[in-house]
Amino acid sequence: MSLYQTTASAPVNIACIKYWGKRDTTLILPTNSSLSVTLSQDNLRSTTTSRSDSSFTKTRLWLNGVEEEIKPNGRLDRCLAELRKMRKENVEDKNPNAPKLNTWNLHIASYNNFPTAAGLASSASGFAALTASVAALYGLNSFPSSPSTSYSPPATASQLSLIARQGSGSACRSLFGGFVAWEMGNNPDGKDSLAVQVAPESHWPSLHALICVVNSGKKGTSSTAGMQNTVLTSSLLQHRIKDVVPSRMSAITQAILSKDFDSFAKITMQDSNQFHAVALDTFPPIFYMNDVSRAIIAIITELNRVSVEETGHLVAAYTFDAGPNAVIYTEAEHIKTIIQLLLNYFPIDFAAAPFHDSFALFEGGHPKAAPIPKGFNENVSRVWEKDSVKGLIHTKIGDGPRVLGEEESLLNKEGMPKTLV
Repeated sequence: MSLYQTTASAPVNIACIKYWGKRDTTLILPTNSSLSVTLSQDNLRSTTTSRSDSSFTKTRLWLNGVEEEIKPNGRLDRCLAELRKMRKENVEDKNPNAPKLNTWNLHIASYNNFPTAAGLASSASGFAALTASVAALYGLNSFPSSPSTSYSPPATASQLSLIARQGSGSACRSLFGGFVAWEMGNNPDGKDSLAVQVAPESHWPSLHALICVVNSGKKGTSSTAGMQNTVLTSSLLQHRIKDVVPSRMSAITQAILSKDFDSFAKITMQDSNQFHAVALDTFPPIFYMNDVSRAIIAIITELNRVSVEETGHLVAAYTFDAGPNAVIYTEAEHIKTIIQLLLNYFPIDFAAAPFHDSFALFEGGHPKAAPIPKGFNENVSRVWEKDSVKGLIHTKIGDGPRVLGEEESLLNKEGMPKTLV
C-alpha cells in the first residue's frame, strides 16, 4: 500500500513594517500592508509531517508532541478545508486515477525548534510549514521546485499564502525566503491579500540578524487578543494605517532593492517604536517589551550615535515583535562587535544557554565581552544580572519552505508522533 506522507519545514519571519490589526477576523485581513525578513532555517524553523490515510478515523494534530484540539471551523480546520478543496479541483477532478486524498483524514505532527508563543513568530512558521507540508502531500506545490524543470505546480507560493494567512496572518510571509511583502488588499473576500517576494535571500547576503532571547515563556497578551483591542481603542493606530505605513512600505522596499542599510535601519527602528507606541495607546495598555528590551534599545541607539559621528552611517537596527525579544539587523562585518558590546551589559553562560549557535566567528565558539568602543557612553544601561538575556541566536537571511526527506519524518510507521530527543 502506498504511503501518502510529506515532511516540510518553514522559516521564521520578522517584520520590519509591522502587521497589527485585522479588518476581518475570520479571513484574517490586515488593516495595513507589512514587510518582513525571512530568517535562516538553519537556526529557526518549524517542521511538519502530514500523512493522509483512508484508515484514519479522524484528523489529528500534535504540536511539539502534545495533541491539540482541531476546532470545527477554527483556523486550522479552515486551512485544511481550503487545501482539500484545492486538491480536489486542481488534481483529482483533472485526473480520475488520482487517489481521493481530499476525502481522507490526516495525521499532522509539527515541531518548533524554538520557544512557542514567546514573540518569535512561531505561529507564522508553524502555519507556513503546515501549509507547505499538506500542499506538497496533495501535489499542489513541492517547495522548493521539483527536480523536474518542466514541473508547473497547480498552486504558486502566493496562492498558498492566501491559505496560510487564514491560520496566522504573518504565516503568509513565511512561504517565501528573503524579503517579503504582505499586500493588505482591498477585496472583502481576501483574494488580493497575499504575500509576494520583494527580493530573494541571495539579494543581500551580507545582512545578518542577531536575536536576543529575553524571555522564552508564553507572552501575557496574545497577538490575536491584543491587536483587536488596539483596533477598537487606539486612535494612533488609525493615523498609522492611513498616514504612515503606505509611505514606509515604499521607502523600505526601495532601501532593500538598493541595499541601503541606513534607510533600512532607520525605517525598521521607527516602525518598531511606533508599533509599541500603538500597543501602549491601546486601552488598557499592552506592554510587550520590558526593562531589558528597553536597555537593548538604549545600547543600540548609543552604538549608532558613535558610528554616525565617526563614519556617517548606522551600524545596527533593532526591532521587536509582540514580545520582549530583540532582533538586531546588521551587516556581517559588525556582528561580532555588537555581540561583544551586548555581553558587557548582559552576561551569558554560553555553556548552559539553551539558545545560541556555535559562534564559529569566536575562538573556542563562546563569545566574550570586549572593551567598550571609544566614545561610547557606557552609562546608557546598567550591567544586568546573568541570564537577563537567556541567549543569543546569530542567523542570516534564509530561504522559504523546504520539502524534507523521509528520515526527517515526525510520524512513526503507525502514523503517530515520534518521541524527539
